[in-house]
Amino acid sequence: MEDAYARSVTEVLNFFGVDPKRGLTDAQVTQHARLYGKNVLPEEKRASFWKLVLKQFDDLLVKILIVAALVSFVLALINGDTGLTAFLEPSVILMILAANAAVGVITETNAEKALEELRAYQADIATVLRNGCFSILPATELVPGDIVEVAVGCKIPADMRMIEMLSNQLRVDQAILTGESCSVEKELESTTATNVVYQDKTNILFSGTVVVAGRARAIVVGVGTHTAMGGIHDSMLRTEDEVTPLKKKLDEFGTFLAKVIAGICVLVWIVNIGHFRDPAHGGFLRGAIHYFKIAVALAVAAIPEGLPAVVTTCLALGTKRMARLNAIVRSLPSVETLGCTTVICSDKTGTLTTNMMSASKVCVLHTVQHAPVISEYSVSGTTYTPEGTIFDSTGLQLELPAQSPCLLHIAMCSALCNESILQYNPDKGNYEKIGESTEVALRVLAEKIGLPGFDSMPSSLNMLSKHERASYCNHYWEDHFKKISVADFTRDRKMMSVLCSRNQLQIMFSKGAPESIISRCTNILCNDDGSTIPLTTSIRAELESRFHSFAGKETLRCLALAYKRMPMGLQSLSHNDENDLTFIGLVGMLDPPREEVRNAMLSCMTAGIRVIVVTGDNKSTAESLCRKIGAFDHLADLAGHSYTATEFEELPALQKTLALQRMALFTRVEPSHKRMLVEALRHQNEVVAMTGDGVNDAPALKKADIGIAMGSGTAVAKSASDMVLADDNFATIVAAVAEGRAIYNNTKQFIRYMISSNIGEVVCIFVAAVLGIPDTLAPVQLLWVNLVTDGLPATAIGFNKQDSDVMKAKPRKVNEAVVSGWLFFRYLVIGGMHKSHLTWLLVMLMSITFGLLPVNLLK
Repeated sequence: MEDAYARSVTEVLNFFGVDPKRGLTDAQVTQHARLYGKNVLPEEKRASFWKLVLKQFDDLLVKILIVAALVSFVLALINGDTGLTAFLEPSVILMILAANAAVGVITETNAEKALEELRAYQADIATVLRNGCFSILPATELVPGDIVEVAVGCKIPADMRMIEMLSNQLRVDQAILTGESCSVEKELESTTATNVVYQDKTNILFSGTVVVAGRARAIVVGVGTHTAMGGIHDSMLRTEDEVTPLKKKLDEFGTFLAKVIAGICVLVWIVNIGHFRDPAHGGFLRGAIHYFKIAVALAVAAIPEGLPAVVTTCLALGTKRMARLNAIVRSLPSVETLGCTTVICSDKTGTLTTNMMSASKVCVLHTVQHAPVISEYSVSGTTYTPEGTIFDSTGLQLELPAQSPCLLHIAMCSALCNESILQYNPDKGNYEKIGESTEVALRVLAEKIGLPGFDSMPSSLNMLSKHERASYCNHYWEDHFKKISVADFTRDRKMMSVLCSRNQLQIMFSKGAPESIISRCTNILCNDDGSTIPLTTSIRAELESRFHSFAGKETLRCLALAYKRMPMGLQSLSHNDENDLTFIGLVGMLDPPREEVRNAMLSCMTAGIRVIVVTGDNKSTAESLCRKIGAFDHLADLAGHSYTATEFEELPALQKTLALQRMALFTRVEPSHKRMLVEALRHQNEVVAMTGDGVNDAPALKKADIGIAMGSGTAVAKSASDMVLADDNFATIVAAVAEGRAIYNNTKQFIRYMISSNIGEVVCIFVAAVLGIPDTLAPVQLLWVNLVTDGLPATAIGFNKQDSDVMKAKPRKVNEAVVSGWLFFRYLVIGGMHKSHLTWLLVMLMSITFGLLPVNLLK
């Protein structure tokens, strides 16, 4: 059922013929399984080992060498050669080709695991209502129409339509699917919007996402490939591996070289027709065969046999250098592809930002002695690590934040009015959350504020182990206050409260939407002396002004905190208790940008690389981030540079083309939009790098010229990518691009070196054949020269360091040839003049050493 989000609960239940109190019957389960299939993602048919081997020989130059080897073998048999003599030349050629094929097979067998790892995001079990009873079943046995119950920590087993709310709210973390930095509140009402994206389907629970708050029941409306995850799976299946720019240029060069070789061979054949009857050959047929062998030698001489090995070696050296920069290359050709990247489509959440909600601003009332003075504090730290400092409005660091009455009460409220968990994961070496990201941000803020009464508190906290440090201050408040009752968050109240007791004192802490909390407050806490004063109209207006500034201009997610003294003996909270509150302060939170991103953005602009920020978040939040990281520094106006997916799709074809050329931000996207963006940019001859970390990024990562996954991202994204950033740092991409450019420069140099060397050999054989001189070079000798005397120096060029100005030049054009026609003519002249005598000398030395001097010359 594809439009379940637009149908009412009753319509969906009737469509599947299910009673919400009893669930499906066994007969219905069997029928629906037959109609809709199993709740599994089908396995991909992998290419067999032999197909991979054969694929390595699908290259024009390789095919020419194979034909040369076969012709050489046939001619040897015609001449009556037997034993080692008949197999020597073809064996050497085939050994070279086998070595190159082995490298290719090893590279490709490590590449494709994304579809297999996509199944890891499917839930293993589900709580299902069937025949009037709830039971826990394998998620693979779910069918459309099943009634499933979900709760906190539950992984959604299939795409499901909400039918009943069993708690005040249900929130789901669907960042792996949409890239949204905050969890999403789900509801029962149907969606009336047109051109809906995943973010608009607020009544649908998507397969693979995780419930972070609440409890509810839902009806399965999609299983297997008919889920959001299934759509990603199909999109990845439809994506074929694209040829890299270097491979394209080498193929084009191979085609050009093949034509030149064919022309020279035919020319040699025609020029020497008169020599076919020379008595020295023993007849016309033997003369024709003799010059055919010369043509084969010409083909061997012209083809740089060592080129694949040298290219592979150079790329491998590049991967080692990139690994030291924290860029782990999974596909060798992608090393060079980075060097010609013209557009980087960067995912926002987790790539440009830390994907860890963090408190960045705190607003409190300082004093009202002469007039209301509102104080703002900024908070450092961009991750869940409980380390950071608090600065006042002048930028001065607070040595002991807990000595400030408002900050102290913010710490208490943040720790007690909270149901999340912050813990240290020793395996990953970082701090992790369980629960709502905004609540975890409050826990981290409580740790940064610290505890009162200890002059050496900051240094004392640093002496704790990371496991103890995770929630030391939070546990302190939880140990000193006993929780009696909790009033959970509801959509109508938009707040949460907790009743606590301590030393014959009962107090209620509340947190929630600023508009809800401020409207319920009658008093406010002063930060200068800890006194409580009435909340006047002027103070209320100032607080609301600061709230709108936080939420609007700075796009912070805001929470207001308050408290209230309660009568002793109270055991539960009612909604009426949440009035006459005392306002403590306002906390602004955001998914903060990574510190290194701004400089990386500047480097991209200097290098002529355009960055397009792609995110599932809303437009205003994304635009605010782009301003902070410098993505809009070069723009005077955002008109025509920032689009939502819906806005872009509604543009006429011509305007879409223009929009793609100017776009800097693309918001409210889902996986299909990311893939579409990559395809559209590639149609404009852009070389596209796509970054991402979520399951939703996998199709676009696979489709892009180079897919770049984050080291902390999902296994699906990593397996679909060509490169993984071990440090999750966008700045690492810039360093990798510089390395890619240097590698291409080195590759271009050694290709040209090898071509100029081979031209000398071709000139030797061609001139000798035209003049009727006996054989100058045998194919085996040519192979020796190409592999040893040319291959090793060419490999040494691959060790050259990058130029200092490599990132100041614009990206090279995609259609730039490795060896252009004019350059080939130059090398033809240079090779003919300067390489011929060197080749002769090398061959003579080799022949004397190994006794391979041609019989014709000895005569």
